[in-house]
Amino acid sequence: MSYQVLARKWRPRSFREMVGQTHVLKALINALDSQRLHHAYLFTGTRGVGKTTIARIIAKCLNCETGITSSPCGECSVCREIDEGRFVDLIEIDAASRTKVEDTRELLDNVQYAPSRGRFKVYLIDEVHMLSSHSFNALLKTLEEPPPYVKFILATTDPQKLPATILSRCLQFSLKNMTPERVVEHLTHVLSAENVPFEDDALWLLGRAADGSMRDAMSLTDQAIAFGEGKVLATDVRAMLGTLDHGQVYDVLHSLIEGDAKALLEAVRHLAEQGPDWNGVLSEILNVLHRVAIAQALPEGVDNGHGDRDRVLALAQALPAEDVQFYYQMGLIGRRDLPLAPDPRGGFEMVLLRMLAFRPADTADAPRQPLKPVGISQATVDSANSVAAAPKAAPVVATAVAPAPTPAPVVEPAPAPEPVVAAEPEPEPEPEPEPVAVEAVVDLPWNDPVEPEPEPAQQPAVEPVLETAAEQPELPPMPLPTPDSVVPDAPEWAAAPIPEPSVADVDAATPGMEMDDEPPLDEDYIEPDMDSAYSYLDELASEHAAEPAPEPEPEPAAAPATGLALQWLELFPKLPISGMTGSIAANCTLIAVDGDHWLMHLDPAHSALFNATQQRRLNDALNQFHGRTLSLTIELIKPEQETPAQAASRRRANRQREAEESIHGDPFIQQMVQQFGAVVRHDTIEPVDALVAQG
Repeated sequence: MSYQVLARKWRPRSFREMVGQTHVLKALINALDSQRLHHAYLFTGTRGVGKTTIARIIAKCLNCETGITSSPCGECSVCREIDEGRFVDLIEIDAASRTKVEDTRELLDNVQYAPSRGRFKVYLIDEVHMLSSHSFNALLKTLEEPPPYVKFILATTDPQKLPATILSRCLQFSLKNMTPERVVEHLTHVLSAENVPFEDDALWLLGRAADGSMRDAMSLTDQAIAFGEGKVLATDVRAMLGTLDHGQVYDVLHSLIEGDAKALLEAVRHLAEQGPDWNGVLSEILNVLHRVAIAQALPEGVDNGHGDRDRVLALAQALPAEDVQFYYQMGLIGRRDLPLAPDPRGGFEMVLLRMLAFRPADTADAPRQPLKPVGISQATVDSANSVAAAPKAAPVVATAVAPAPTPAPVVEPAPAPEPVVAAEPEPEPEPEPEPVAVEAVVDLPWNDPVEPEPEPAQQPAVEPVLETAAEQPELPPMPLPTPDSVVPDAPEWAAAPIPEPSVADVDAATPGMEMDDEPPLDEDYIEPDMDSAYSYLDELASEHAAEPAPEPEPEPAAAPATGLALQWLELFPKLPISGMTGSIAANCTLIAVDGDHWLMHLDPAHSALFNATQQRRLNDALNQFHGRTLSLTIELIKPEQETPAQAASRRRANRQREAEESIHGDPFIQQMVQQFGAVVRHDTIEPVDALVAQG
């Protein structure tokens, strides 16, 4: 007797033997038991999920000699003939090979004849989406009203290609893909019944390789049994499939956690011995990181689709949450750049070395989880030694620029960086490393305000009201702001487009030249006067220099300021602060004063601007104003009483409302609206004090 493959030998012969598809089986069983039978069924789903198997079981249920039942006997002649594929009243048609309309008409000519042996004549049309449009049109009427003894069962893997007229005439059932857990469970049952030794890891590899198809899983199991000489072992299956050892992915991640560069490159070397697809290896790492992130957010939500749930949970405990997100983002960018690398393995190693060399920034808002130490190569040690010796040159940079305490000019911001370059000391034998230079620039004295700027309470009066977001010109790239400035000091005229001359202007400038005249010669070209152009820009700068960039209005306070909060409203305009520090102080409110210890609450919406440096500068301003040393504590809690920023916003809103009411109450304006249908543009209304300040 010839060998029968597992996919055919273990094909289900009743609904009880079906694996999965409970949502479909329940509807069919109930319909058969209650005799509520439809004349056309459509089964959709990927390959190997049971479409044809269910169709044959339905044919047995309809024609079993014991009667119409959801549990056919399987022993009568009809059931045996259907199982053996030789039942005359079960007509299986391969639509992929019979797509012509002539084939469909031949089928319809035989529909009118009654079944030969069974109770129903069942037409099983597989891959029905391959039929031509003419075949579908020829099938419509018969599919809608077939003879009472005819049942149509259609099966397809691509239901989107079916016409809506076909879909509306069928009961549609969508079969789901098989999960790896369900495939492994069924393979365990089959191999145990076949007395074939196996390993669980090998079955998980087969379950994932099947990609949702039970038939593919059975076929791969047949191949694994032959490859392993009657055994299904993980090493043999991995060699047969050419898949990556999932344990090596964890070796790479553990090397990242330990910060061991040597172990990391050793793990890459072991991977290279298998000749893997490096893009696929990076994808496996991203999949593991994704499951680790799920385990950190919801441990019970981690599936066991890879048979490594315990390892994922252990990795989630060892790896900080911010590192998981950072590694995942770095891996995504690495996959994008991998085709650009000269060598795929080199590109993969660079992605891992980036993960090893960089860590998330240590900010005040970062999660308070300890980061693992990073492995340091000899090159990094040498760099660290040079950094340790660099403080000798750091004071030179600060001293060279310290005599210029005045703030950066407003009209001409571009020349500001030039003094830094000009004042650089002569290069030492050993160049200064970049980290020290950046540190020196951040902490230079000119970043601290030397002279107090105008009181913030007067700023709302000159806030632009007529400009809208759509009318503001797009600003060009500018130098990065200093820590004390929220808005760059670059004037708005820097981005103002130079008006292009109109046709009338051109005609006026060239009265004697017609459109068909020859262009002027090269010697007639006059070089434009750049000094006059720059003076024109300087005039525009002087007009717009006093206009600050609009800031978003803060939300109104829950309660008016009283007690300490009211005292803070009166104290805030007197403090010598501005820029980012002033913005933070404007959104604070004073909560408690215990001797020299002050407690303030800051709106969490402005926490992005807040750090230890800003708190220190605000504390220094309070010490300078009171003439004694105070201890300031700022907590990120939304103030319940009004802050200086909210008070200023309320005053601006009141002035704006009064201005609008004055405009609407003006008799002349009312007459214009009534007689001429005029419309008042509210975006052009400004309070008088704001207009006076601008003028």
